[in-house]
Formats: sequence, C-alpha cells, structure tokens
Amino acid sequence: MNDISKNIKNVLGVFLVCFLGVILYITYFEIFKAEDIISSPYNKRLLAKRNAILRGTIYDRNMNPLTKSEKSNSFNQERTYLYGEIFANVIGYISPRYGITGLERKYDSTLIGADTMDLSKFFETITEKSNRIGYNLRTTLDYNIQKRAYDLLGNNKGAVVVLNPKNGEVLAMVSKPSYNPNNLDKNWKKINSNKDNPLYNRATLGLYPPGSIFKIITSVSALENIEGINKKIFKDEGILVFNSKESLENYNGEKLGEIGLSEAFVESSNVVFGKLGIELGNYNLRNTAEKFYFNKNIPINDFNVNKGSFPSLRRNEQGNIAQSAIGQGEVIVSPMHMALVTGAIANDGIMMKPFLVKDILNSKENTVKKIKTESLGKITSKQNARIIKKFMKKTVDEGTGKNARINGINICGKTGTAENGEGASHSWFVGFAPYSKPTVVVAVIVENGGVGGVKAAKIAKQVIQEALYNK
Repeated sequence: MNDISKNIKNVLGVFLVCFLGVILYITYFEIFKAEDIISSPYNKRLLAKRNAILRGTIYDRNMNPLTKSEKSNSFNQERTYLYGEIFANVIGYISPRYGITGLERKYDSTLIGADTMDLSKFFETITEKSNRIGYNLRTTLDYNIQKRAYDLLGNNKGAVVVLNPKNGEVLAMVSKPSYNPNNLDKNWKKINSNKDNPLYNRATLGLYPPGSIFKIITSVSALENIEGINKKIFKDEGILVFNSKESLENYNGEKLGEIGLSEAFVESSNVVFGKLGIELGNYNLRNTAEKFYFNKNIPINDFNVNKGSFPSLRRNEQGNIAQSAIGQGEVIVSPMHMALVTGAIANDGIMMKPFLVKDILNSKENTVKKIKTESLGKITSKQNARIIKKFMKKTVDEGTGKNARINGINICGKTGTAENGEGASHSWFVGFAPYSKPTVVVAVIVENGGVGGVKAAKIAKQVIQEALYNK
C-alpha cells in the first residue's frame, strides 16, 4: 500500500514539474518574446493585416514622397520606393519573402495604422471600414542633401551622415554601395552575391578606425585633465620613439618643431597627440571617450548604431596608448557616431539624440504626433567645446582641411587618414558650419580613399554647400 502511495506521489510530482515548466515557458514567451513574434515579418496574420490596409507614405522633410503604395488586388498591394538606391539603407524594404528592414520595420505598426492615434483611425478600426490607410511619416531627411551626398560618393565605398547639431535631425544618411529595394524577387540573388554587401548600412553599422578625427576627443581629454595645456609647447621632431621596435611618425615624416596644442591639432601632429595620450594615460583618455559614448550603446529610437570601441590598456603599453590617442590601434567607430561627437562640439558640449521621423500624419496629412527632440547629455563644458571649435575653424582656414573651404562661410573641420591594414587608408572628414551658429554637421568616410584632407574633405564641402545654400 505504501509503495502505491509513493508511486502516485512520484507521478503527481512529475506532472507538477511538467505543469510548472509549461507555465514558465508560456510566461517567458508572453513577457519576453510576444512582441518579437507579433512583429515578425513572417507572422502570417500580420502579413494579412498589412495587405488589408494601404501602407502609409514616407515623406522627406519637405513632403516629397519617398514611397508609394497601390492595391494590386483586394488582397495585395505593391510598395514602390521612388528613389531606389538613394534612400534604400534608410527606408529599408518590406517583402513577404525577405522580411522588413529600416524605417519600414521601426514604424511598421504606424504605417499600417495599428496605432490608434486619432479618432478617425479609432472609428475605422471598430467599424472595419474598407479602403483603410495607415499613417504617414514625415522624416527629417532632405531629398536634395541626400541625393547630393549619394552622387558625390560616386563609385566609392563609404558613407555620409548629415545632422542638425541643435536638435539631432538627420538630414541625410547615405551608404554605398547601395541596392534597389524595388523588385527584390528579381534582384535578390545579385544583391546578396555582391561581396561589398550593399544591404549593410555603413553609416550606422560600419566600424572603422577613426584616425586623426579622434584627435577631437583627445584634445577634449587634454583640456579636461592637463592643467595649462593650452600654453604648453611641444617639440615635434617628426617621430616619437617608444623602444627599439615601436615608433610613431607624422604624415610623410614632417617635422613641425616647437608647437602648441592648437598648431598640433591644425597640422594633425601624430607626435604631439601620441605624447598627449601617454601623458593622459589610458584611464583618462578612455574616460573621455566614454563620455562621448564609446564602449556604450547609444540610445536611439529610429535606427541601430554599432557600438564604438576604445580599449583598456596597461600603463606600460605606451605605444598602444599613443596609437589610441591618434585614433588607431583598437579604436573603432561608425560615421554616425563621429557625426554625434562633432555635433556635441558644434552644440557647445551638448550631444543631441539623432532621429529620422519628425511627424506622424493621418491620411489627410494632418499631424497626429510630433516627435520631441532629446538630449543625450552634456559631454564637455561650453568653454572646452568652443576651444575645439576654434581649432577646427583654423584647420579648414590654414591646415589639413583646406579642401573644405567655402568662400563666405566659416567652416570648421578635422581630417583623418585611417590605416586599416587593407590597401589604401580610409579618408575621413568631420565638420560643421557656420562657425558662429552651426546648423549642419557632416561626417564623411571614403573607404580606401587615401589622405582625409582630399577626397572626404571635398565631398563634405559640397554637401555643406547643398545644406546651407539650397534649402
């Protein structure tokens, strides 16, 4: 009898464990996975819902339509991307076979009208009104700036990011090579077989050594941590030797003699900035980099940015610390991230959260929701930011950034030539304009483009001209 009771208890115990396991499994999916499953591009119920509602239009900031949706029959609709490759890596695509990406994914529920933000949409929902239309998006993007940046990159691989430093609006986000999001069924094999990966958004996901544009951050760190740094004189003999195997040289071995911090920045002295890195030490330099969101996830709603990285090094690794101070070694960052760094300098030390959608509109193009601007915090003092601004202005006026000069406009900038171990160096330029009241920030990278003061600076110049002159 006791054995039977014991067996019954064992069986009940097994059932109880299984029951608890099922409950925990269901709870896990409800809490952690439900949203992913519901929003999955392969969710058949969601696919049916998408086709039942005419997808909303995505516009640029001036209400130029970038997409168009038309019913092909009572069950399906066709999404057309009006400018193909130019906006592909920002807008993304929607496909029953290949999924959904970009703004199409981030605002999917909005574009199909699933978010009831106004009364008309509420009544449409409860009455199951036919010919329903989703909400429209008015983006921060400017067609003219985007098109200009796209054309200027030409056949080069690289990216261009353009921001308003005062509010974080993304005016342009270009990645090359790109792809045509129309007719994906026909073109998918060709797109995917391209070794340069056109589906990869280099503007936000590409991670590159920043080279000398990182000297902006090293300069801020020096101003914050080394007393009297602005009056200090450095001796630049063209090379900085650490030991018998390690040294750091200026571009073309140029000897700049006795110079201060301003001149070292303007002429992009590797020797001086290597010395600064060693004097600061890895802890201080890394701490400043992390204020600029290196080694951190940047909290952005409209798109994903890969995390920039700054290494943790020991005190005796002087060569590596010096390399970090000039943006080489293990330092990597995306073009969007460097646009935010530059924007913080332009905006007196305050970094604004970048965003792509200004307003959500109903089918009558009335605003139902306006997106608020947000700050990512005070990164450095107004005083330090203004010192760096002067350095950057002088860099374009007299130094390595001369190719970015525009008559009648005071441009501020920094060039970068980043060694990458794969052929020619990457060409970087970051800058903003006008000097007194900046309204546009630009970050340009041309992969394997050579000296930063040439290709990248020339592209940046013409992008800034487009942004300032052709509004």
